[in-house]
Amino acid sequence: MPAPATISERLADWIVDFDATAVPMAARQGCADTILDTVGLSIAALETDYGRAVRRAFPDAGSATVFGLGEGRAPEAAAAINGTCGHGEDYDNTFEGCPVHTGVVIVPALLATAERHGLAAADVARGIVVGIEVMCRLGLVADKAVHKAGFHPTAVLGAMSAAAGVASALRLDRQGIRDALGVAGSMASGIIEYLADGSSTKRLHAGWAAQSGMRAAALGAAGFTGPSTVFEGDHGFFHGFSSPRATDFAPLIEDLGTRWESTRLAFKPFACGTMTQPYVDCAIDLARQGVRPEDVLEIICEVGEGTVHRLWAPLAGKQVPPTPYAAKFSGPYCVAAGFVFGDAGLAQFTEETVRDPRVLALVGKVSYVVDPANEYPANYTGHVRATLTDGRVVEARAPCLRGGARAPLSRGELLAKCRANLAFAGRDPDGAGQIAAFADALMAGEAANIADLRLC
Repeated sequence: MPAPATISERLADWIVDFDATAVPMAARQGCADTILDTVGLSIAALETDYGRAVRRAFPDAGSATVFGLGEGRAPEAAAAINGTCGHGEDYDNTFEGCPVHTGVVIVPALLATAERHGLAAADVARGIVVGIEVMCRLGLVADKAVHKAGFHPTAVLGAMSAAAGVASALRLDRQGIRDALGVAGSMASGIIEYLADGSSTKRLHAGWAAQSGMRAAALGAAGFTGPSTVFEGDHGFFHGFSSPRATDFAPLIEDLGTRWESTRLAFKPFACGTMTQPYVDCAIDLARQGVRPEDVLEIICEVGEGTVHRLWAPLAGKQVPPTPYAAKFSGPYCVAAGFVFGDAGLAQFTEETVRDPRVLALVGKVSYVVDPANEYPANYTGHVRATLTDGRVVEARAPCLRGGARAPLSRGELLAKCRANLAFAGRDPDGAGQIAAFADALMAGEAANIADLRLC
């Protein structure tokens, strides 16, 4: 009797037999919106300190497109730069089942692969759908365990998912896909120690995962072997990156092709950690109720236990974030910024704003308590309670993540976001329309010139 198929083999079977006609319009639209969001953010970050640094670090000349840059790079270098810049401000799309950032891994990997191999738009679209779907599903398997183990889900799950997406676009056979996934397991990496000082390594994780997936797929295509039990083995992926306990793989392999997790992508209205977004909305709501920063005695946020170690603890450190990037992962700062500025976009995470005396006067008054009934990670909610100097208590609640499946952003809102990001970087905001047209054409399987994205 033959041995039962491994998890990677079952995934490979689905990829080989992938039926593009079965992809629902909501999933295709989500992928097109992901391209729009990703490309705009990548261009917006090109001239940041880390954007310039990653371009210096990957100088290899080639014909692959770096979004918004006139000169080309080698395909892996382009993917690394585009992914790093796209993820750099933590403003890119995510997934509510687990905060994985799909677009900044999958889009750079697939577009660079397309330029290397001259792929048809339909094959590129196929790879984007597969890569995003696999990444969302791996996020459901991972739940909170990868973060708890000290790794970044976007980094480690991204390498596996990019390999799947690229292998799909290249039409690898079952063996090639299985080996690509097996190899990607040894290329996955990314720790979350950036939380200690706001350094830039998290930004690199998306770009590194993108190019790692490309390399893994190339190795699989060339006949280089990887373990077929890469996911479930005694020394496999989830043993190393989450915990040695038994893992439930049903969310990854059940109902493939009929249940589409990629219809539940979330697009951020604010340029900070996903779990802070509802709290920013609550803070803005309090300000709109007429509460002034100087009237606040204290603000208590009720949070999910799984968010504490990334956004709220140690509280004293989070109340004084050392860098603008660290501020993005500070619950107290994000709440204070929303309250003071009425927004938390790119302009609210600069050297000037994180030192703004109005924010600093408020951020030390923001703390948290764990709510055992909080639904995280199944649902991202917010609850902010302010005690005022006159004794009044004012509250605001957000029942879900704005921009997520329960309250999605419209295409118009995503275009407005892209325009604002391009303008913030000194680019022509009308480039957003060009990016959207490219994304829609590509996902429809129509001819789309990737090199046009250099001009946006």
